[in-house]
Amino acid sequence: MLRRASRSLFAFLAVAIALAFIATEADARSRGSIGSRGTRTYSAPPPTATAPKGAQPIQRTMTQPTQPGASSVARPASPASQPGGLFNRPGLLGGLAAGFLGAGLIGLLLGHGFAGGLGGLASILGLLLQVGLVVVVGYLLWTWWQRRNQPALAGGPSLRDAVATGRPAPMQAGALGGLGALGSAPSAAVEIKPEDYDTFERLLGEIQTAYGREDLNALRSRVTPEMLSYYSEELAHNASHGDINEISDVKLLQGDLAEAWREGDDEYATVAMRYSLNDRIVDRKTGRLIEQLPSEVTEHWTFRRARGGDWILSAVQQSD
Repeated sequence: MLRRASRSLFAFLAVAIALAFIATEADARSRGSIGSRGTRTYSAPPPTATAPKGAQPIQRTMTQPTQPGASSVARPASPASQPGGLFNRPGLLGGLAAGFLGAGLIGLLLGHGFAGGLGGLASILGLLLQVGLVVVVGYLLWTWWQRRNQPALAGGPSLRDAVATGRPAPMQAGALGGLGALGSAPSAAVEIKPEDYDTFERLLGEIQTAYGREDLNALRSRVTPEMLSYYSEELAHNASHGDINEISDVKLLQGDLAEAWREGDDEYATVAMRYSLNDRIVDRKTGRLIEQLPSEVTEHWTFRRARGGDWILSAVQQSD
């Protein structure tokens, strides 16, 4: 009886500990990698001195994976090549030649000579006529075969036409890895100036502080609509659990550029940043401390702007 009671108590304590652990984790702010990086959403930014191990893949995004270009239609396998020679060619030419050779050999075996198998001397003229016909048909087939195996030439403008007319020849899709390869133009590099780095550092502090105050209006002008939806979801999650994720004293310790590029009229910059902050979960009503989160974080922040516009936050990735 005592052993059975001990087992029941142990099982109860295990379930209680597991539930308490789950409840504590549910109160913590999401630390996943979220947002969009344009066409590079599903590719990892290169490592930097601030984040030498790189970044975790984005887990939540509204960007759909890039659809690969239409694959080329599979061609049916060509039949095995036939040995060369007149009598190995299929069709009319090979059949006639083989028939004449067989008839001549039979005549020789029966003692009538090569033409004997074809009906004696009376058939010599017919044989010559048929041989002549075969030669004509063979020549026509050979000419047709040669034309069929010649490579086709494009009928459009060529480089020779461009040289003759002095006008550049049009670029064809897919040439030299261009538009036909992936369906989109390759991205170009973007120059990041010192004032851009100052903007990134300022946005880091303003966005984290606004999140800690649950100020969606302040976030709306500093993040993309997609990031705003994720932050709104996290704040609603915290409110439903009766707690607040307070963030203050944000200070950039180290940061460097991972990559910057242009896509159409939009420019992107991914920056690895290591910063300190006071990050904690408190009770919404009493202010009681529930959990003290790490005071130093390394993340990759991707900023986006329209050409000539202001930078806003587009994605956040945790560092490995």
